Amino acid sequence: MRHVLLAALAVVLVSACSSSKPATLTLDNASVDPTYYCPGGANNAPYDLHATVRVHNGTTKAVTIEAVTAQMTVASIKGPWLEKVGERYNADGVKFAPATIASGADSSVKLTIPSACTSGKYGTGTSSSADYNVSVHLATSAGTFAIRAANQHEIVAD
Repeated sequence: MRHVLLAALAVVLVSACSSSKPATLTLDNASVDPTYYCPGGANNAPYDLHATVRVHNGTTKAVTIEAVTAQMTVASIKGPWLEKVGERYNADGVKFAPATIASGADSSVKLTIPSACTSGKYGTGTSSSADYNVSVHLATSAGTFAIRAANQHEIVAD
């Protein structure tokens, strides 16, 4: 009986060791600039939101990042804000580097997300701000992947 149990245990261990997860691309540790102060008197003034995403290429081939988009969703507001909680802004034209992740490599992909802000003239009103959840979507040669930044991006306006 003891030999049968040992044999069964050996089969289970060999099976567990031989089964592996499929090689894939994974994203983690996404972060964005914490705060942007919108200049007084700005009207839909463009600015760059910076983000970083750690990418691990567990595949057997180099993976090319073909396009990146980002979505900013209003999570909370303080004061008189133009947008409401839950409203979304989709950013196309996100710049990124590097564009290729070697097989088996880890890389920190740097993103520049185009955004804009509007603010009253300094000293003319109450300060306001909004916190945004930022999600990033990568279209790659290995498929499409998405991740939400661990921190929020705040825009402060006068």
